[in-house]
Amino acid sequence: MKNKILILANDDIGLYKFRKALITKLIQLGKQVYISLPKGMKVKDLEEMGCKYIETPIERRGINAVTDFKLMCHYFKIIKKVKPDLVITYTIKPNIYGGIISRLNKVTYAINITGLGTAFQNENMIKKLVIFLYKISCKKARTVFFENEGNEQVFLKNKIIKEAQTCLLPGAGIDLNEYTMTSYPEESRNIRFLFIGRVMKEKGVEELFKVATNIKKAYPEASFDIVGPMEDDYKERIQSLVRNGIIYYYGYQEDVKPFIKKCDCFVLPSYHEGMANTLLECGAMGRPLITSRIHGCMEAVRDGENGYLVDVKDVKGLEEKMMEFIELSYEEKKQMGEKSRKVMEERFDKEKVVEMTLEGLGR
Repeated sequence: MKNKILILANDDIGLYKFRKALITKLIQLGKQVYISLPKGMKVKDLEEMGCKYIETPIERRGINAVTDFKLMCHYFKIIKKVKPDLVITYTIKPNIYGGIISRLNKVTYAINITGLGTAFQNENMIKKLVIFLYKISCKKARTVFFENEGNEQVFLKNKIIKEAQTCLLPGAGIDLNEYTMTSYPEESRNIRFLFIGRVMKEKGVEELFKVATNIKKAYPEASFDIVGPMEDDYKERIQSLVRNGIIYYYGYQEDVKPFIKKCDCFVLPSYHEGMANTLLECGAMGRPLITSRIHGCMEAVRDGENGYLVDVKDVKGLEEKMMEFIELSYEEKKQMGEKSRKVMEERFDKEKVVEMTLEGLGR
């Protein structure tokens, strides 16, 4: 790596929260770090760290020929102006369009696959188009980082990349000093489950809402906290669930630690993930985990030890595991939480992830 590094991303919160340690390390190494992303509440914090900000509007979801072409033109102008020695991209549109423009300008670049998104979930023309574009963008990438083995295998199977380009990371890792082990909630009949994430179908909220409704009938004292912004149109559904005492909804919260401290168990029945950071955060703070048996989730769980794994969209299976957790003794629940912390220490220490990333970037 030389001195100028340009980071292309689609979200300031994610970049600050999950890549802060990497950016800090790059700046400590004497690098000039430029960030290109939409305006948001964490841009100022990133600037205060020492980043130079370039405002870049991005439509995160969907494909639009006009706006996507404008984004490519914008990236072309940025690269011509900044003249970076290295470009690092995160998320699908910066990966594809930033990768293509970096390749055209013969700039060294590295791509981060933080998840496959909805495009890879169905066999259709959208998937074929995304694969085609990824082949173009990744062809000359110095490194293509993956957060789980499943995503890596999809890219290799579809011949998007060569094996020599890949670098497998344990997600973005977790700052074990920031997310410290916290004492388990005192013994109570009120078992509190927690979901943190965007309220959208692909996070498994449909299944979670059904299970919460059923569990409340058998265990009226159980409670369900939902934390996160609504991505899909769930306003009326959530209002109804809140009115009926099924869930508590808190919307987006900048600091989720107080919710993690209060919960007995974290639940994430997601359909697909790169690496679910919420699992790492809750695990690091000593909470049992119930999540999907998919790459990006199952790496955080030793089934039956620090939580349970459930098949995607399996309402019955999710309900059974959540009820099984309720029936555990207090000591068994507490021990599960302690094992979660150990898993995070062994597999997901952010300091190690930053070092692995620097090696993949060529230092």
